[in-house]
Amino acid sequence: NIKEIIVSIQNVKPYRLIEIVDSLVSLPVKVKVVPPVEKWIDGNLQIGQINEVKIEDLLNRNPIKIDNPILHKELNDKVILVTGAAGSIGGEIAMQIGNYGYKHVILLDQAESALYELQQEYFRKKYKNFSIEVADIRNVQRMESIFDNYDIDIVFHAAAYKHVPLMEESPYEAVRVNIFGTRILMDLAVKYGVEKFVMVSTDKAVNPTNVMGATKRVAEIYANCMNILDKTKFVTTRFGNVLGSNGSVIPLFKKQIAEGGPIQVTHKEITRYFMTISEACSLVLEAGVMGNGGEIYVFDMGESVRIYDLARQMIHLSGLKYPQDIDIQIVGLRPGEKLYEELLSNKENTLPTYNDKIMIAKVDKADCTSIKEKIIELSELNDTDKFAIVSKIKVVVPEFISNNSEFEKLDKIS
Repeated sequence: NIKEIIVSIQNVKPYRLIEIVDSLVSLPVKVKVVPPVEKWIDGNLQIGQINEVKIEDLLNRNPIKIDNPILHKELNDKVILVTGAAGSIGGEIAMQIGNYGYKHVILLDQAESALYELQQEYFRKKYKNFSIEVADIRNVQRMESIFDNYDIDIVFHAAAYKHVPLMEESPYEAVRVNIFGTRILMDLAVKYGVEKFVMVSTDKAVNPTNVMGATKRVAEIYANCMNILDKTKFVTTRFGNVLGSNGSVIPLFKKQIAEGGPIQVTHKEITRYFMTISEACSLVLEAGVMGNGGEIYVFDMGESVRIYDLARQMIHLSGLKYPQDIDIQIVGLRPGEKLYEELLSNKENTLPTYNDKIMIAKVDKADCTSIKEKIIELSELNDTDKFAIVSKIKVVVPEFISNNSEFEKLDKIS
């Protein structure tokens, strides 16, 4: 009749916790863990501090903690624009910026409800000197007015369409947001003398097999080309999946478990890299301030995780048994989906930085004159022919080879 098992090993390593959880997988019990002594209240352990094991505890990687005085110096007294501020990444960046001595922060998104929630969180935290801008980054005049109204020092650009299957269906929208919208912001950053432009990218931009990843790679190339123009420094940060972000696999699995299953996994061998939202955004901020312009920063994501194993662990952490209580259904790869992700292409190596969790990808320089013309042409295509749009993307990103997608025939033609 045991319902809970409490692990009281101090500072238990992730791999050891995985072993313990796996050894109990056949039992319908919840596993809880005692926090480290330094987190006890006045030297005493409170019962409320004994928490259930979270899925991020099982990623076999040590949590990343950043408290860099350079961040305080670089963000102090700055006017900062955060795009996509209502999203998972943009919102966390916005909240972390609140801990530094900024001069003013502009929180921009077109999703008004989520932006309202962020505004309320800023009020609750008693953060001051901030503005809310409900706006679409594709609207040139609106973006120009924002850059004109605020003397912006730093841009953290997190606005993007990110869902792979949806963007396979809507390449025009992917281009309009991830390329055209990004291009508008970068051009304005140069025009208005912004000091630094930090773009959030994705590991799906590496050897892309889908429209979303390819459009983000185009944005990376454009950022790299823009860096040579003026005083504005363009920095790109590239990382994998974020635990608990909107539409990610963890909340989806939790929902499927709550509904009684089955959990749907696209392939038994599919793997992904994960880190927490707070870790990812801390690294974005640090990479942003350390960048001198032109860098693509990649993060140490730890070891990749097999999604099938993740699903089994989540079932067990819910106090249920697989497959008796919750089954796992293999549904097949979605259009454009990879079996595994990469943070670097075959042509890329890395250079170290002072933070061993952040590396610089050595990327070949593009022919910027030719590439910029193609990107501008791509940005201005209409939505009547998605095959024409994807074909143009493949010209800019020749390593873009479609997978499990209707666009595979374009690769055969070329």
